Amino acid sequence: MAHPMRIHRPFVLLTLAGLAGLLALGLAARWLRAQTADHVPLVVANADIPLGTPLDASMLTTLAWPPGAWPEGGLKDPGALLGRVVRTPLTRHEPVLEAKLAALGSRGGLSAVITPGKRALTVKVNEVMGVAGFALPGSLVDVMVHTQTDADRHARESGLSKIVLERILVLAVAQDAGRETTAPRVASAVTLEVTPEEAERLDLARSVGSLSLVLRNPADAAPAQTLGARKPDLIAAALPPPPTPSAAPTPPKRPPSAASPPAPVAAPESAPRAAEVSSSTEVIRGTQRSATLW
Repeated sequence: MAHPMRIHRPFVLLTLAGLAGLLALGLAARWLRAQTADHVPLVVANADIPLGTPLDASMLTTLAWPPGAWPEGGLKDPGALLGRVVRTPLTRHEPVLEAKLAALGSRGGLSAVITPGKRALTVKVNEVMGVAGFALPGSLVDVMVHTQTDADRHARESGLSKIVLERILVLAVAQDAGRETTAPRVASAVTLEVTPEEAERLDLARSVGSLSLVLRNPADAAPAQTLGARKPDLIAAALPPPPTPSAAPTPPKRPPSAASPPAPVAAPESAPRAAEVSSSTEVIRGTQRSATLW
């Protein structure tokens, strides 16, 4: 007959293990509460929010955030953000910062996402000029114009291509300002964010020639210091370089030989003989003639 202690030993061990697990769980919860006791609520996005969207209560929530890692411009009260317009797209659980919101009183739409002090200007492009649809909202582009200068007006084959604006932000492609997709979108118009001075230059450039967009890496901030390209420059670059004249080979020197006859010495030319000059005088007297030579 089995001893009663051997029968109940597994149940005792299971009971002790369960009590130890509950004790560990309680201690961990107490530790977590102690760690988050000083945390403060931070407003985050409750869903993906596209730019230009006015915020409402269903789009916002709060998360406990440690004060030591508080982001600059973080907000605590979701109610104070109702009606504010998002300037940049937000993803779920991303902090809603003041820099990502439009100014108070701004309405939704593209005008709310324009940086203060800048303007939005739309230019007409085609599939080639629009970088085959890869100039998407949020991209940075250079603007290049092809035109003719005053000195080239009378030349049919002359022209100038020059980059006139650099690192210009694309706000929208046609009527779409969303930045969630990276698929190319071919459109007939692109809206660019420019300063007032850049807006004047861009408007002048599209009136004097055709525009092209040049896609660039956002990390590339070096200015393009170019003088522009002309057709003579392209032709000169395509021609092969002229051959360099080679020096005539120098004949090898022959060593002097004793048997070699000395070189003949040319006789000096004789002085020209003086021309003989003769003169005569003839005297006629009556029927007689006399001649005198001298």
